[in-house]
Formats: sequence, C-alpha cells, structure tokens
Amino acid sequence: MRRLMLLRHAKTEHDAPSGHDQDRCLDDRGRLDAAVIGSWIGRHLSVPELVLVSTAVRAQQTWEIVRQAMQDATKTTVPPQVETMAELYGAEPTQLLQIIRMAEATDPKQLMVVGHNPGMHELALALAGGGEAAAKKALEDNLPTTGLAILDFAIEDWNEVAFRRGTLVRFTSPKLLKQTSDD
Repeated sequence: MRRLMLLRHAKTEHDAPSGHDQDRCLDDRGRLDAAVIGSWIGRHLSVPELVLVSTAVRAQQTWEIVRQAMQDATKTTVPPQVETMAELYGAEPTQLLQIIRMAEATDPKQLMVVGHNPGMHELALALAGGGEAAAKKALEDNLPTTGLAILDFAIEDWNEVAFRRGTLVRFTSPKLLKQTSDD
C-alpha cells in the first residue's frame, strides 16, 4: 500500500515585486491556511517520508509552514526527506505522474507533492478511480489553495501508480475543515 498526498500551495499575493510568477509569496491568509492544514496533517495522518516541492517561492513557503505545523502537532523531530524540483512548476498530469513514479528509488510508503494548479487538480481527478463519493464530488469542483487530496494505491511500488488506480481517501482544505469542525 502506498499513500500519495497532493497539496496545492497556499494563497499568494497577486504579483511578485520582481514580476516573475515563480517569485510570488504567500499572503497572510496563505500563511494561516498552511499552518491549519499542516496542523491537521500532523494530528490525523502519518508524516510523509518523502516530500517533493516545487521551486516556486509560494510552494517552498507553503511547505515550510506545513512542515513546522506538522512537527508542532506531532512533537516529532524526524523530518521527512525533501526534494525541491523545478519540474513540478507548471507540470501537467502526465509529467506529475512520471515524477511520482520516480519515488520508487527511495520507496517511501507515504509521499507528498507540493505543487500548482491546474496540473495538481487534474492529476488528483485522473488518479482517483474510487473513493468516498462526497470527497470526489468536492474535488471535482476545484483543488483550492492549500487543498489536500489524499489517495491510497494498492501497489507495492511507486512505479505502478496509474490513472484511475487510486482511492480518494480524503479531500480537504482549511475552508472545509472550518465548515466541518474537523480540526
């Protein structure tokens, strides 16, 4: 069994002072939302063994806040292995799938990818062959900023991950957590 956590970066400023999209930083809401989702992950899930993070500033900032909140919630000092990957920026679902399959080299049981839409949203939809109906319905609409899609795969190796082979275990976001009081 392998678990994949797809996390979209948190809310950002509209424009970076540099004018480059990759340099956009988190805004206040984004920093708060990243802490909320990180804390939730720390209380409800096992910390991923490997995290793949886009090189974009907003993805890096999201991961750092999520990492700290997970650590605070779990009181663990064992951080996951982290790989920063330029290929995640602007990646389409097939590219993202290839990146995920490469995790077989380190073979984590749980893998997190911190990236961007539209690729992350399209990938989550393409991977989910089954799962909880309400979660699938909510995910169909959007993978919002700081949205988290959790998929399980009944496989032995990351190289076996394929479209429609995952089970959507949970889809959540800070907004959904507030609505359900599932802190």
